[in-house]
Amino acid sequence: MFKKIKKIREARGLTQEQLSKMVNVSRPYLADIERGFKRNPSFALLERIAQALGVTVNDLLEEQKAG
Repeated sequence: MFKKIKKIREARGLTQEQLSKMVNVSRPYLADIERGFKRNPSFALLERIAQALGVTVNDLLEEQKAG
C-alpha cells in the first residue's frame, strides 16, 4: 500500500536513513512501511512523511495508475 513512499523518496534522492531521521522514526520501521509489511502508520506520521517528501498525503495514498 505504501510502496509509493519508496518511489517518491528515491525520486527525491533520499535514503531510508535520511527520510527516517526527517520524520523521527527508525529506519527499519520506515522500511517496513515502504514494503507494506506489518505496519499501519498513523495519519500524523503519513503527514510528516508527505511534508518531508514535498507531496500531500493523498499523493502517498493514491493508487498507481496502470499503463
